[in-house]
Amino acid sequence: MSKNVLLGTCGVLVAALFALAARAAMGGPAMGPAHSTSQKSFLGYYDGHKDVYLNTDVSSKADARAMHINYSAKIGTVKGLPEIYLVEGRAATGQLAVFGSEPGESNYSPLWDETILTWKAAAKPVLITSDTQINRLEKKGVLTERDGGAVLNCPIVSVGK
Repeated sequence: MSKNVLLGTCGVLVAALFALAARAAMGGPAMGPAHSTSQKSFLGYYDGHKDVYLNTDVSSKADARAMHINYSAKIGTVKGLPEIYLVEGRAATGQLAVFGSEPGESNYSPLWDETILTWKAAAKPVLITSDTQINRLEKKGVLTERDGGAVLNCPIVSVGK
């Protein structure tokens, strides 16, 4: 084998090793260089604590216009999602969205089936902070729920305590 072929082969091997090492250091497929951006975030309740979430896409054109977010018909076809509960009409002071799960749980998804809660006329609204509380209030007959007809893309980006 000639010196030039041997050096060329070594050079290719060294380049391949550097490429593999660089990929391993990045932790997998590259998505491009990271940077920060500013996006409006919201607070929502899960099991009595507040989580921070984003609201980026919705499967309803009307909701997308009203919320000033992206419309995505495709996410509306996803089934078996956890629920995001939104109170419509009268609500307790400080009421936020309520999530049916959060990151770290087996049923967490950034996609949510929108569920609308409404207090019955004779009921006094209380602050709702968990899905189990929603179930108790429904059993007492003071709160009703209905399908909101939309799927929301609202990833939880920070879990509270």
